[in-house]
Amino acid sequence: MNTNKKTQMRYLYLLFLAITISGCQNSTAPKTNIAFAENPVIAHRGAWKKKGLPKNSIASLQEAIRLKCTGSEFDIRMTSDEVLVVAHDADHNGLIIDSTSYETLSKHKLSNGETLPTLKQYLEAGITDNPSTGLVCEIKPSKIPGRNAMMAKKTMALIKDLNAEQHILSYISFSYEVLKEIKNTDSNAKTQFLGGTVHPNQLKKDSISGLDYLINTLKNKHDWVESAKNNNLILNAWTVNKPEDMDWLLAKHFDYITTDEPELLFERLDKSATSKGWELVWNDEFSKKGKPDPSKWTYDYGFLSNKEAQYFTDSLKNARVEKGHLIIETHKENIANKDYKSTAYKNKSWLKYIPEIDSANYTSARLKTEGLASWKYGRIEVRAKLPKGVGLWPAIWMLGENRKEVGWPESGEIDIMEHVGFNPDSIFGTIHTKAYNHMKGTHKGKKTHVKNPYDSYHVYALEWTPEKMDFILDDTIYNQFQNEHKTTAEWPFDQKFHLILNVSVGGMLGGKKGIDNSVFPQHMSIDYVRVYQKNTY
Repeated sequence: MNTNKKTQMRYLYLLFLAITISGCQNSTAPKTNIAFAENPVIAHRGAWKKKGLPKNSIASLQEAIRLKCTGSEFDIRMTSDEVLVVAHDADHNGLIIDSTSYETLSKHKLSNGETLPTLKQYLEAGITDNPSTGLVCEIKPSKIPGRNAMMAKKTMALIKDLNAEQHILSYISFSYEVLKEIKNTDSNAKTQFLGGTVHPNQLKKDSISGLDYLINTLKNKHDWVESAKNNNLILNAWTVNKPEDMDWLLAKHFDYITTDEPELLFERLDKSATSKGWELVWNDEFSKKGKPDPSKWTYDYGFLSNKEAQYFTDSLKNARVEKGHLIIETHKENIANKDYKSTAYKNKSWLKYIPEIDSANYTSARLKTEGLASWKYGRIEVRAKLPKGVGLWPAIWMLGENRKEVGWPESGEIDIMEHVGFNPDSIFGTIHTKAYNHMKGTHKGKKTHVKNPYDSYHVYALEWTPEKMDFILDDTIYNQFQNEHKTTAEWPFDQKFHLILNVSVGGMLGGKKGIDNSVFPQHMSIDYVRVYQKNTY
């Protein structure tokens, strides 16, 4: 064999060897094409909690994939020798990741025996046998100068090298520098800011794709939600583990919800009002401390009806928002009666007691949406914790808008929830009409057992359609009233009604077994009020 042929053969051999080595280096387990699942569930650091898996482990990622979450979030850091790893905390087993080599860090296993995963290992697991769960890459900011941009570049380069781009749902970070570097590398990449401090208008201006803010931030700045929608930004919230918060975000049609409880979120998704065709049209999450929102609530004053002993005021002592809840509180205290000796009640026999009382011994509050908001049909939902004590009478109820024209009970009354302190383990839902009312003893109502109404919040709800009313306690219907299709004497419910919240003391019902003066003060705590309607009504 001459020299030229030997040279050619050697060249071909070396070329074949290089191709083989390159193929081995870039080979991974079989990849899967992905079509992201159509749900808002993002498993926070994987689905780890229910099975006791380590956060940010490959096992928790694989569990999120098994559950078919739309996304699985994970955290990226970089070691002292510039190896990208998946870890949330700045340290691993007491070793600072920024200043420790991967070889040293890898000696300390995760609780399930896994080695601290490199980003390469994690991505390879995430693109294998995964048809529907996107990867949500959070790049954790570093205090070392220049390191944020370096991590962003290295992350993007690795994802490209592994052909994993289609599996990336989004990139998220508390660092604007990181997000801008990602956008500079790939203008089509989806980015979300985590910081919670930047208005959606500014995010749009800075070409950030969306926001991923703490749930409490979004509840306190609910106008930002609408602004984000108007700017066509991705909407996400973290870390959402309470059913009531999940329900609110679902009602607001958030794109994604990041949670440590993906199984619970799937349950709430299945039970949510929006999954049944209801759309949120009015709500109060009670996020601003002080007086209740005057654009949503007004007050009743003084003595009103039912020979109740309390005097309604608008004092902060009796009605206020604090720690994300509306507090309606009763006090044992004397207050002068503004209607003492008034002649306004002389033709109203059932109210003649009012001008005979010079002062009240109790105060409370009655809030209503009258003149501000009213609804014809809908799902009305109130999450509340009730006051405790014999003589107390909290209520969540509605009155027809035509009451001043036709009077009660012809205008109709819907008692979504009433409770009396002398019957501590039950609540009842009732309707009153011209044909069916308590004065005739024909009112339509039913009671149900409620567990720990004074220590736990429960959801008291009404689903009201042209055909029926369902009274609901924590997703369970306990009373139903059907439209008999007779007259308005039986069904005056094809008109708008406004909502009322109050705590009464004594009265014809609440005071049947007296008033225990040792219990005061007492309050009803309301977490939220939400009203849904359907487009078909």
